[in-house]
Amino acid sequence: MAAYRTRVRIVCDVLETAREDMQDGNGTSVTYMLRRANLSHPRMTGILGALVSQGLLEQATYRGSCRYRISQSGREFLQAYYSFTRFAESFGLSI
Repeated sequence: MAAYRTRVRIVCDVLETAREDMQDGNGTSVTYMLRRANLSHPRMTGILGALVSQGLLEQATYRGSCRYRISQSGREFLQAYYSFTRFAESFGLSI
């Protein structure tokens, strides 16, 4: 049986998707993030609202559509998460 993702892992998946799709600087669409993070629309809406209010994502409008970009705080969060994950794994723990 596959292990379920934790809420923190889901947040990281959303932030990674926003970071990876920064080539043009216009941000990532909700549809793209839904597919990449493998979430339902209602769940994604709640997570995006929380991440924007916490300053980890920035919301913008590009050509009439809502787009999301990772903020500097979001990048720092991902870096800290990966550092902690490597630290925990060095002790044989899984996050």
